[in-house]
Amino acid sequence: MVYNFSAGPAVLPKEVLLQTQQELLDWHGSGMSVMEMSHRGPEFTQIIQEAEADLRELMAIPANYKVLFLQGGATTQFSAIPMNLIGRTGKADYVHTGHWSKGAINEAKRYGDIHLAASGEDRHFTYIPDPATWQVRPDAAYLHYTPNETIGGVEYQFVPEVGDIPLVADMSSNILSRSVDVSKFGLIYAGAQKNIGPSGLVIVIVREDLLGHALPSTPKLMDYKLVADNDSMLNTPATFAVYVAGLIFKWLKVKGGVAGIEQLNIAKANKVYEAIDQSGGFYRNPVALDCRSRMNIPFVLQDDALNAPFLKAAAERHLLQLKGHKSVGGMRASIYNAMPMAGVDALIDFMREFAARHA
Repeated sequence: MVYNFSAGPAVLPKEVLLQTQQELLDWHGSGMSVMEMSHRGPEFTQIIQEAEADLRELMAIPANYKVLFLQGGATTQFSAIPMNLIGRTGKADYVHTGHWSKGAINEAKRYGDIHLAASGEDRHFTYIPDPATWQVRPDAAYLHYTPNETIGGVEYQFVPEVGDIPLVADMSSNILSRSVDVSKFGLIYAGAQKNIGPSGLVIVIVREDLLGHALPSTPKLMDYKLVADNDSMLNTPATFAVYVAGLIFKWLKVKGGVAGIEQLNIAKANKVYEAIDQSGGFYRNPVALDCRSRMNIPFVLQDDALNAPFLKAAAERHLLQLKGHKSVGGMRASIYNAMPMAGVDALIDFMREFAARHA
């Protein structure tokens, strides 16, 4: 059995892959593959409407929020968000906790006055600054943060309280992995390739009162109000990715919804961290205990010379994509919703055996 610990594009549920395979040539007796359908035809209309309805149910999305199915991944939203939201005051605040928040910050600087409300750079992005120390401007059009830093393995275990300032969250790597109160956010966005489906799709959940404030220079395909007014059909959406996302939403409902998968995610993460912490220093996770990620677990070995042998031996055991991001090195195990407990157990068994041989 192969277990794929890639940070993204990531493992998908086996049941979903099998259903996709079965329906690839003929979706529900239509005689067409989803990849061949008109995005405005009744077949795909049913697919995207069901996907939205299921996502709304899973996340308990209030009626005054729009759900948009867009293209370009979350990185495109680094531009789209300030284009759509910053125009109300010309200012926006950001919390800097690692690689992906940095990308959002640098892109937003093109569109207005960007202020760092807080930063974890002083400790190499291994922690989340105490919210009591954040400097949030009262006239900020929004506050942006990254609830889970995929590369650094830092995850918020709380939702920031920012009063009436719209809270914007890049949930690309932990959406649907834990329960969240959508009403606390002005906007949530997430690239699909971790917990939702194939790459190329991004989902935006935005409160209706934030629509209609786009900068005049905003391209029409990035104007949230235009996309919302056209039910995500302003141009051809990523139809196949939407279809697979819809299947994953249904799979997740069968698994007990977000609440059910969250308990499994907690158990999986606890097992991996326990193996790291009980290794006698052979493995080490650099992240502060109170903000360890449940989705992405980086760790280093006691000797960098063991990195290559570790990866080689892991691959021989069919444990794949464990190499850490080039910016931080070491290893990283991404254990998204679709990673079964059996995969986590296989990784832990291997880690203990490797440590026993090389300690």
